[in-house]
Parts: sequence; C-alpha cells; structure tokens
Amino acid sequence: MRFVFSSRFFILLSGGFALLSVGWSSKGALYLTLVYDVFLIALAVTDYFVSEGPAEFSIEREMEDRFSMGAINHVKIRAANKAARPITLIVKDEYPPEMELITPREARLTIPANRNRKWGYDLMPTARGDYSFGNTPLRFLSKMGLVWKQINCLTACTVKVYPDIMAAKENELYAHRNRALQQGMRRARPRGQGREFESLRDFVIGDEIRHISWAASARRGKLITRQYTIERSQNIVVMIDAGRLMTAKIGRLSKLDHAINAALSIAYVAVSGGDNVGLLIFNRRVRSFLAPRRGRDQVNRIMEALYNVEPQMIEPSYARAFSFLGVNCHRRSLVIVLTDLVDRDASAELLAHASSLVPRHLPLIVTIGDTDLSALVRTAPATSSDVYRQSVAEGILRQREQALSGIRQLGGLAIDVPARRLSLELVNKYLEVKERGLL
Repeated sequence: MRFVFSSRFFILLSGGFALLSVGWSSKGALYLTLVYDVFLIALAVTDYFVSEGPAEFSIEREMEDRFSMGAINHVKIRAANKAARPITLIVKDEYPPEMELITPREARLTIPANRNRKWGYDLMPTARGDYSFGNTPLRFLSKMGLVWKQINCLTACTVKVYPDIMAAKENELYAHRNRALQQGMRRARPRGQGREFESLRDFVIGDEIRHISWAASARRGKLITRQYTIERSQNIVVMIDAGRLMTAKIGRLSKLDHAINAALSIAYVAVSGGDNVGLLIFNRRVRSFLAPRRGRDQVNRIMEALYNVEPQMIEPSYARAFSFLGVNCHRRSLVIVLTDLVDRDASAELLAHASSLVPRHLPLIVTIGDTDLSALVRTAPATSSDVYRQSVAEGILRQREQALSGIRQLGGLAIDVPARRLSLELVNKYLEVKERGLL
C-alpha cells in the first residue's frame, strides 16, 4: 500500500509559502511557516493511517475460463466498498500486454457505503497459449482528502487462449443445415451408399448385384436387396503438421493457426454427427496423440491439446507420424492430414508414407494454399524480378498439384485449400465422404 499527496494538500501547502512571502524578512514568519508545513505533513500522514485499508475493499475479476483467439472477450470487474462512507475508486486492471485492448481498462467508480459496482472492458487475444493477468490497483482519496491511497488487490491469475471456438461452432451449425438441406432435396437415400445395414426391400433395376440378399431371395421367391445407411461412430483422425512450413503467416494467423481452427471445426461437426474423433500433432516426432473417441468431452480434450501448440523450425517426419498412427489406430479411419508442401522431396516423402495408409485407412491430404502465390501467378509481371518470382511460384504450385494427384491415384483424397476457406472446405469434404459412404 502506498500514497501520493493530493491537490488539496498542495493548495494548503502553498498557504504556508504565502505566509512566508508576506513576512519574508521576519524570523517569526519563517518559524511559523516551518511549523505550519510540518503540521500539514503530519496531518497528511495521520490522514493516511486513519483512512480505510485493504480490508475495506475487495476486487473480483469475472471472465470466461477460456478465451477465444481473434474474438472479443469481456472482462468484468466487481469492486466492493465495505467502508462506512461513499468512496470514489480509480480502478486500473493489469491485463496481459500481449492481448489487444479494445475498450479502456481504467474506470472511476463512486461506490456507496457497503455496496459494490461492476465495470468491464474488452480484450482480443491474437495468439493461442497461456497468459497472465496481474493484480488490480485501486486509488482513492483519504478521509480528509490530503492523500491518494493506493491498494494492490491480489487478483493475479492465468487464462488459456484457445483456437477460434465461435467459428468452430458456426461451422457445426452450417453442417447441420447442410445435412437438413440435402435430406430435404432427396426423396430417397442413394442406393448402395454407406456401410451399415438398414433394411431389406424388393430388388429394382439399378441396384447393385453385390447388395442382393440371396438367403432372403430364396425364402421369398424373388430377388431381395439390402439397403444400407451411412454409418455412425466412424473414426476421424486429424493429423496436424507443426513443422517449419506451418510457421508461414497468412494475414494475422500462421498456417498452423488456420490448421488448428479447421481441426476444431471438424471435431465439433464429427462429434455432433456421432463419430469418434482423434488427434495427432507431429513435426520431427509425434508431439501429442488422442485416440478417437466420441462426445463433447473429447472436443474439450482436443482443445486442451491444441491451445498451446507452436510450430517449430524443423522438418516434419511423415514416416514417424504415419508409423505411429498405424500402430495406435487399427480401426479404419478417415485420416485428415493438414500440412503444406513446397518442394519435391517433401512431396515424395508424404506420397511414400501416405500410401501405407491405403487400404486400411482413407487418407485426406489437405495442403493449406498460400493466396500470395496464387495472386502472384495471376499478376502480369512488370520487371525481370517479377518474372523470376512468378516462375518460382508456378513451380511450387505445380509440385504441390503433382503430389496431390499422386495421393488420388493411390486411392486417397487430396485438396489444396486457401487458408481463409480451410475450415469450411474441410467440413464440406467431410460431409461428402459421409454422404458417399467412402469409409
């Protein structure tokens, strides 16, 4: 607890100097001024000690347990005055300096005796991870108004900033609407799709021969076909590359940030559809693994695994990642690999090891497109340097497309998606896989 003199103190102090200026040649005036100043300082010190202390005030910081990156998060301050007089408090909260301050974090609150007041401000985190709030200092005038007392309320705490949770929930809502629209447009489920048996019905021209139930046909004396529906409780495993290429920035976010937001969107959508979702994060080694499970608790586990992941300036090892997955995930799964490719060697390694997933699993390789490269290729070059840069960009895009074509030839799926559309396009691809019964 500390204090500073108030403007009232300095006004009264100036009165002593005025007395001295009137009788500056008199020793009595000098002595009287000295006594006056000493008395005033003693009075201010007494005022400090007789005024309210830390026990008369309390501060509580109210906020969500989880902050969402890139979204506005509200912090509420509740200040309580337990003193016997109304007091005006100047409150200045110590927020994490790494976050962007949207509204002022300082307020002047006049609180009646034995009452409390609320006030709040907004923050926007620009990166995931752990952040620390400091203590909250209060400043108020003493009883006689001679000093400003400052109290440091112990409100220090940490908060976790997670990926963009709101965007993930919006993609989940989009997926529900998409399914409802598709069901409304179709009078009957496409024949032969899905892997889960639903019912028997009479054979009609166009049904696949492999779906005929010969035992039922023999009993009924006519051809009977089996109908299938899309399986629930299928396995989805999201593999995230946290290596060197994922450090590249696209706008305010890195490619890894975009990949994490997309992974969270898929987790929300898949869990809401009854599927099991797993997670594998890798660079040179496997950094984190969550076996596929269903339910909202699994989404929470995925968020905990993702919120503080940072890319490292090392090359990813697809061999170790796919080998680990093969040992720890035996059930057929849709394996979504979120990565990036810019050279032939990386493409060849990915292609070689992704082939080991087929046919046990269905790989979906997703490369995060760089909009700068695409824009550079479309722009007419103005200088020889522009021609050189455009040539390099075209080579990178060509190599990437060749790698993705190789994945498709092996029986897998592959897409190259701009970062800003990654979450939406990935959700659409997941719904397509479900609708076509590819698992």
